[in-house]
Amino acid sequence: MPPEAVLWLIVGLVLVGAELATGTFVLVMLGGGALAAALAAALLPLPMLADVGVFAVVSATLLMGARPALQRRMHVELEEAQHGPIGASGLVVQRVDRDGGQIKVAGELWSACALEHNRVFEPGERVTVMQLSGVTAVVSSEL
Repeated sequence: MPPEAVLWLIVGLVLVGAELATGTFVLVMLGGGALAAALAAALLPLPMLADVGVFAVVSATLLMGARPALQRRMHVELEEAQHGPIGASGLVVQRVDRDGGQIKVAGELWSACALEHNRVFEPGERVTVMQLSGVTAVVSSEL
């Protein structure tokens, strides 16, 4: 195998490996271009400038063609719950204060915290879900 092909192969593998740290699908596309240049260098006795051209064309094609398709495929949007717990009544299962706790709403357990800073809800008390903070129900006294 010609030394240029080995060099392109190493560059390609390093770029593909570095993609694992970034997840942006840029380095893997450049790695694909480098691997194509390695293949060209191994199969065709062309000058190094031709290998650079193969790298550039394949990388640009992958960046403009394959990368957007991969990003669309990998992008997952979470659907908003149609019947969220906001406004629902819940039963305190584990003491709820400003720092946390747990409630049960419609048979589901939720992490919860108190809306009011000094308010504490003990197990067995009923609360109302006022809002969501991520996946934590922010609760207040039952309305």
